[in-house]
Amino acid sequence: MHIKSAVYISSNSDHQKCPAPDLPEFAFIGRSNVGKSSLINALTNLNKLAKVSATPGKTQIINHFKINNEWYLVDLPGYGYAKVGKSQRAGFSQMIKYYLIERPNLLCTFVLIDIRHEQQANDREFINWLGSEGVPLALVFTKADKLSAKAAQQHVAQYLAQMQADWEELPPYFITSAETKQGREELLRYIQDINQQHAKNIAS
Repeated sequence: MHIKSAVYISSNSDHQKCPAPDLPEFAFIGRSNVGKSSLINALTNLNKLAKVSATPGKTQIINHFKINNEWYLVDLPGYGYAKVGKSQRAGFSQMIKYYLIERPNLLCTFVLIDIRHEQQANDREFINWLGSEGVPLALVFTKADKLSAKAAQQHVAQYLAQMQADWEELPPYFITSAETKQGREELLRYIQDINQQHAKNIAS
């Protein structure tokens, strides 16, 4: 897929105020400091599309970007950050929950995971919750440039092995780096394939 245009559309704290669900939608979410904004910018080849911050939890609203006038890329608030109060975290959690469950045009949620770290409890809980709710998802391991290729594969294999206790069939996964653009083409091709299948389903 060639990204010809990526345009910011809106930011909302209420999923019901998001843009009309008239285009396929792909959401990106992960723990704070997982490199979500950097990955979004790498995917779109626009360095300042998503705001990159040294402060964890910077994204606190639902951000919509229209890609090629064909689909929405959605930047969701992260989870696991420590510098906001419990009531604020609870508000974000509800906002994310209702968006993920009730957004009719959401075709896939990409859950970002820092490839350097062992499986975190809140990652596991969130991924399992998505599965229990039937929300289509894929795993995106970020920051692969921080490890050797062999170590990256080993970390991913270990992570997936731990998931097998909860999953009969593991979700798709991608190994990426915003720095080197590793995994970019594979991720965009996956989105393109889903969009094409979605268009076929509508046509039939």
